[in-house]
Amino acid sequence: MLMMNRGKAAKLHYMANGFRMLSSGDHVVCAVSGEQIPLDELRYWSVVRQEPYASAEISTRAALTKR
Repeated sequence: MLMMNRGKAAKLHYMANGFRMLSSGDHVVCAVSGEQIPLDELRYWSVVRQEPYASAEISTRAALTKR
């Protein structure tokens, strides 16, 4: 069953201390760079914007950018 989610983007709900999977997959796509982030490497996201980031630098840049 895990093999069925390979290469598929997951849909997540981001919370302060973690995230909840809404739709299964093995990665998410960085909201800024478009880079695929494996779920086991996902460390940065915005609870307010509900979007993932590939690195701390990208997360900080997104936080400082007013959208």
